[in-house]
Amino acid sequence: MQLTEPINQILNQLEKIHSFNAQNPLEDTRKYLETMSLQLSRKKEPVRMIEELNIPLESHQIPVRIYRPNGKNIQNSSAIIYIHGGWFIAGGFETHDAVVRKLANKTGSVVIFVDYRLAPEHPFPAGLNDCIDSVKWIADNAESLGIDAHQIGIIGDSAGGALATGVSTQIGELLKFQVLIYPAADHQLNTKSWETYETGPVLNKEGGIQAWEWYYPESRDNPDPLAAPILIKDFRNTPPTLVLIAEHDPLRDEGEELALHMKEAGISVHTIFYKDMVHGFMHMGEVLNEVDQAVHEMAEFAHQHLETITK
Repeated sequence: MQLTEPINQILNQLEKIHSFNAQNPLEDTRKYLETMSLQLSRKKEPVRMIEELNIPLESHQIPVRIYRPNGKNIQNSSAIIYIHGGWFIAGGFETHDAVVRKLANKTGSVVIFVDYRLAPEHPFPAGLNDCIDSVKWIADNAESLGIDAHQIGIIGDSAGGALATGVSTQIGELLKFQVLIYPAADHQLNTKSWETYETGPVLNKEGGIQAWEWYYPESRDNPDPLAAPILIKDFRNTPPTLVLIAEHDPLRDEGEELALHMKEAGISVHTIFYKDMVHGFMHMGEVLNEVDQAVHEMAEFAHQHLETITK
């Protein structure tokens, strides 16, 4: 495995991150992702407006953050729903703030970030249900949100890619497109890329096994395709899909296989392979120019499939 100088620079910095006063491995993982995102993301772009609200359900509320892009205040905007990564156990508003701001401005769409419930406190299917319920609620309340209910896409990174795939399988008729950024798709962690990158960079197999056990404790005895999308057979509701793959990523092979399954099912799928990149590179804009390239590719894909784009 030959890594570029910028990637080695990033990995050296990651080795120096120590979670302050973490009480257990779960808290350490959550704080590590927050620290990594803060240190390696480029300076946050200003957007026109950020709003926060709670989607009311019978048993609980789902926090969401709405990013309105720079430009004129135009009603009936297109919208993108963002489902974040973090191994199903970490991540939230602040870990992905820099990326989401950039996506809002580049796409010209309102971006709605869903802060779904995390494992192990809330194992599968809690997080997926939150994402499905959020998409339904956003579509039902589009007018009051200032968006067009018929011009909505979804983006998910890593674990969020698994969740977005589950959402689109169930209610893809509400979505014009989906983007999966280095998606987690297979709970078995037995691909060639997992063998090659068992100890990293960025992810490691031991942590992955623990995360899947927290998220989906019944996975070995009763695998559910909505938890592990590599098992999905029916993609009939899935909209046109863009898949971003990183070369030096243990999730590389499962992401490519998921894309292949979609293609074989007749779904329009475009895959972009990011040579030299590692998992999580979208958080590394301070060092990597590929972040801007990926945002541009996603914006181009969104523009192809959304009719009402705020220029």
